[in-house]
Amino acid sequence: MTCKTLLVHLDDSTHSTARTEFALELAGRHDAHLIGLYVVCQDLTQPMFLHGERALVEIREAQHEANLKDAQARFLAADERAGRGVEWRAPGGPAVEAAVLHARHADLLILGQDDPDDPSSYIARHFVEDVLMSSGRPAIVLPYAGAVRSFAENVLIAWDGSRESARAMADALPLIKRAKFVTVMTLQRHPDSEASAGIDVAAWLERHDIQAGFAAAPKVAGVPTGALLLNMLADRHIDLLVMGAYGHTRVQERLLGGVTRTMLQSMTVPVLMSH
Repeated sequence: MTCKTLLVHLDDSTHSTARTEFALELAGRHDAHLIGLYVVCQDLTQPMFLHGERALVEIREAQHEANLKDAQARFLAADERAGRGVEWRAPGGPAVEAAVLHARHADLLILGQDDPDDPSSYIARHFVEDVLMSSGRPAIVLPYAGAVRSFAENVLIAWDGSRESARAMADALPLIKRAKFVTVMTLQRHPDSEASAGIDVAAWLERHDIQAGFAAAPKVAGVPTGALLLNMLADRHIDLLVMGAYGHTRVQERLLGGVTRTMLQSMTVPVLMSH
């Protein structure tokens, strides 16, 4: 994968500015074209009153238009400070469908973890999961808590031998070539999986001029793999986790793997995910 077209998701949340700054820095690092995609979803939880419905709809539309213009102004102002050329898009229609359609024409997506304490981040339920599962593109998901002070200098690759983890590792190549430290952490999905697989993965990375160490995740009875990964991120001061995204979506049903769900809910560092 090459990083020549990046797409960053923008909305009305307090974290949208941080995603923009991160995306601009990453675009500069890879000399990439950056698309700012503004998609939001109206809050349908507010009651609609029969006699005031038309007026309420007009108020919501006016507020949406004001928010859109404000988001565009902030995005273009950030670009002007960075001295790069960017592209602004604000498609209509359902948020997930619009995001997926535009994501398929990008090399890498930059999304944000859902912040349950920020009502302005309301997009659609499972927005990040649905875009990951449906777009066919890799995504960097940024945590909502804390600032991203370093990125892709100390990388952990979660390897379990699956198609998803192989895809994620290949997608991460252009991002981790400059890393100071790369560790391939083998995760046992099945009792008979071999920890020595990390050696083969490290050898493959070396042929891409990436020096990597390897280690095996210890099996601890009663401790989920997701929790083990979170502890490793903290213990090793990791600033990028690379992992496969597991699950699928069907009408009225969404099934995610346990590790994927844990990371999307509790991530503490940027995570590159591929499905």
